[in-house]
Amino acid sequence: MYRVMIIDDEPAIYRLLSKTIDWSAYNMEIVGTAASGIEAINTIDELQPDVCFVDVQMPFMDGIEFAKLAKVRYPEIAIVVLSAYDEFQYARECIGIGVFDYRLKPIEKDDINETLRRLYAHLNEQRKARGDEPDITEGVKGSHSLEKVKEYIKTRYFEVDMNLAKVAKAFGFNSSYLSRKFKAETGETLTAYIMQCRMEHAKRAAIAGKQTYQVAKEIGMPDPNYFSRCFKRYTGVAYSTYLANIKKEL
Repeated sequence: MYRVMIIDDEPAIYRLLSKTIDWSAYNMEIVGTAASGIEAINTIDELQPDVCFVDVQMPFMDGIEFAKLAKVRYPEIAIVVLSAYDEFQYARECIGIGVFDYRLKPIEKDDINETLRRLYAHLNEQRKARGDEPDITEGVKGSHSLEKVKEYIKTRYFEVDMNLAKVAKAFGFNSSYLSRKFKAETGETLTAYIMQCRMEHAKRAAIAGKQTYQVAKEIGMPDPNYFSRCFKRYTGVAYSTYLANIKKEL
């Protein structure tokens, strides 16, 4: 099935799209969500969506900026921009980026279904043109060990755009091949390793008494809310609690 990601800081939009649309009718399924462009950029490698529905107005990285980055990394990804603003400037930017469609809020079910019908045809044509060819780089690009890949990440994890696609490009790998190879040989995903490097830095920063917004910026995650969620998933406690516990011990 085609994979769909919904990127919007309004939970109501996800609920509306997930409950009112019969995604299976278009051979699609929602595989993940994000509340900001920053969060989306940090999770897109893991989710590997074919389609992204993205809001224009979001904190830290808006939908336009996200679309620009996503289309550079994944040229075939289909992006549908959702906006509460009927402004020509937004529409013109979307056309220049290569966005598939531009839809106004409030979302109308018939409008989304019309977009999905065209998306389904478009994705099928892409698949047919691609022929689902095998990964031609597999078994060819083997000169760099995964230790060098890990070292590259360790020295650059704080860059905002550090992700699977960037690492693969730096070493001349196909993204899918590097993802499979990394998981097979280390037992974890490359995206998880990047997150590990960032969270271990955050734990050290807590010892230094740094605040949430400072740490988030330091590790390439300028959205403090997203950083907070990731830190709690990684450590089991909120950053503020972790910081308070550190202060008690000192």
